[in-house]
Amino acid sequence: MRLHITIDDALVAELDKRAGRRRRSTFIAELLRRGLEDERRWDDIEAALGAIPDEGHEWDNDPAGWVRDQRADPRRVG
Repeated sequence: MRLHITIDDALVAELDKRAGRRRRSTFIAELLRRGLEDERRWDDIEAALGAIPDEGHEWDNDPAGWVRDQRADPRRVG
């Protein structure tokens, strides 16, 4: 699909240095893919905010101890 966009001359010059005149579309499309994926990730992060309650966890009283116990659990990997 063709898309008409307007970009200032300085930005086009920088684009040409980075990607070359014959690769503008490919370069811009890849940047758009990355940018949209970043936006989707942020949407997921923002949607998850508040999903875990602020209190009532087994680690609340001693977080360091809880982490130590998790590391000592042979069922856990990593």
